[in-house]
Parts: sequence; C-alpha cells; structure tokens
Amino acid sequence: MEKKYGRIVGWGSYVPEKILTNYDLEKVIDTTHEWIVQRTGIHERRVVAPEETTATMSTNAANRAIESAGILAEDIDLIILATSTPDYLAPSVASQVQFMIGADAPAFTLMTGCTGFVYGINIAQQFIETGVYKTILLIGAELLSRFVDWNDRGTCVLFGDGAGAVIIQASHQPSGVLGFDMGSDGTNSDAIIRPGGGSARPLTAESMAAGEQYLKMNGREVFKFATRVVGPSCQRALAQTSLTLDEIDWIVPHQANLRIIQSAARSMGVPLEKFIVTVDRFANTSAASIPIAFVDGLSSGKIKPTDTILLASFGAGLTWASAVVQLVPQNVPVQEERLVAEFAD
Repeated sequence: MEKKYGRIVGWGSYVPEKILTNYDLEKVIDTTHEWIVQRTGIHERRVVAPEETTATMSTNAANRAIESAGILAEDIDLIILATSTPDYLAPSVASQVQFMIGADAPAFTLMTGCTGFVYGINIAQQFIETGVYKTILLIGAELLSRFVDWNDRGTCVLFGDGAGAVIIQASHQPSGVLGFDMGSDGTNSDAIIRPGGGSARPLTAESMAAGEQYLKMNGREVFKFATRVVGPSCQRALAQTSLTLDEIDWIVPHQANLRIIQSAARSMGVPLEKFIVTVDRFANTSAASIPIAFVDGLSSGKIKPTDTILLASFGAGLTWASAVVQLVPQNVPVQEERLVAEFAD
C-alpha cells in the first residue's frame, strides 16, 4: 500500500483586537518597557474582549483555515484542539468548536502546554498514515490573560491570547511531517503550574485568596530546560529524514522568550534570521504560538509554499516536541493563495 502523508492545505489565525503594550503595563504594575524588552523581547500582546473565549478564538481561526483550504466543515474527519485554557473542564472545548463550525467529526482536546500544537501535528500524521482519517483540523489556542496575576510582573508581562489552525489532508506526495520528536520530563513539572482548580487542589475561598488560580512559573528553570532540550530534539527529528539543517528553509519556534530563541540559534549554529519571530508582537501564546507564527510567516511572504520548515517547542510538563514539515513538494502545482492546487484522494 502506498504511504500516505498529511499535507497542510489550509491555515488561519485569530488574535484579539485589543493590544496591550508594555507602556500600558507601566501604568499599572512596577515595570518598564525597557525591562520587559531586555528580558523577553516582548513589546506588546493581544488580550481578549469580555465576550471572547478559547472556543470563539478557535472557531475564528478554524473557519479561516477551512476557507483557505477550499473545503467545507463537513469534509473534516477529526478535530484536535491543543490548549491549556479551555472554556470549561467539561465539556471539551474541542466539542464546542466542532458544533460551532458545523462539523460532524470526533473531537478531542490535547493538553501538553506550549508543545500542544506540535504534539497535535505529529498525532494527526499518524491518523492519516494509517488511513483512518483523510482531513484533520488542528487548532492551537490559548486564553492566558484570565489565568495570570496582573499584579505579578514576573508572569503577567509574558503572555497573550490567540489561536491558530491548519487543515491537514491525506496526500500521496511526500509532504507534511517527515520526521518528529516528542518527550516529557516531569522531574520539574512544577516549574510551570496552575496550582488551583484541579482535583489535587480544588478552588476554594482559601486557595483563591492565596492566588492558586493563577499560572506560576519558575523562569530560570524553564530557561535552563528549554536551552537544553530544543537543539537535540530538532536534531532527532532531522535524523528521521534525509535533510540537514542547511536544507531547512525556516525554523518556527515556540514564542516564549526572544532570549531562548537566540540561545537556540546559537546552540544549533543557525542564524537568527532563519527563525520566524513574532514574540515581540504577540508575546507567549502557549499552544497557539507556533501556528500563529506559521500563519504570520506565510501571510508576510517569508514562508513560501514549497518550503521545508522545522517546528520546535517546549513547555509545561516539562515537555518538548519538534517536527520537520514539508509544505508542497517542488513538483506539485501550487496557487498563490493556497498551498495546493489539487488535493490527493
């Protein structure tokens, strides 16, 4: 049987209209624009309006991806939604989105923190390779502004809201995920944690007074972890292909901190100019950061339809994931507005 590949045939992203700059934060917390930029590279972030939720942002991104792919919602066989900030613990936010876009497909929520989208694209590839599904909607979405303590300058300046989505479709042409790596090390799992709200520490008046409903992060430990795992993970993903780093057109990293991206570039021996960087405009949007950056790269014209890209992520867990992704192969016709002109059956 001829091998099937999961080709990205459509994409879309959504970020809220409201822009919260570092200068805005200067007015309400003890920080400065220069302090934030020096330590993170972040200049601004997007914050949801009161009526917006993870489900509504996901739906906006999904509808744009569906339109980009030139398909209908009923063509979707499976929905995977990566997030750590669902609307509710139950029902699954993926099921909410399934209803909201008008799809008739199984749907599940994937929670691995900032690595969620890359975990998701690797999972989607397995479903397509085995022939179980032909058209998969993958979404990465986060609404972090409601889970940070806006009095804690060490965390609130880091995060933003948004969503990104791709349509992955079965193809006989070598494309999609050509190699991947995923891992988890729970030794320092409390380095990124939201202590309250789960079964271990349900929300109570006392826990909320202690601020346990907010996201906590040990920035130093996360930095050390990220700089240790990102480069080797990318090399392991590349080792599954016939490609070298020199043959990768763009690296799309998790947008947590510009200093981490710079460190990864140095350790991999790759110029920073080869990285898609959006952390300055959108801050850390966790599972949404890579799809938002990917769509931004395509929209800006940096990423071309025939490029080969390397996705690299790390996050809560602590987890890591990378993937080598081929867009449209050189010998397949393309259109300017979309990645493909013809879909494989």
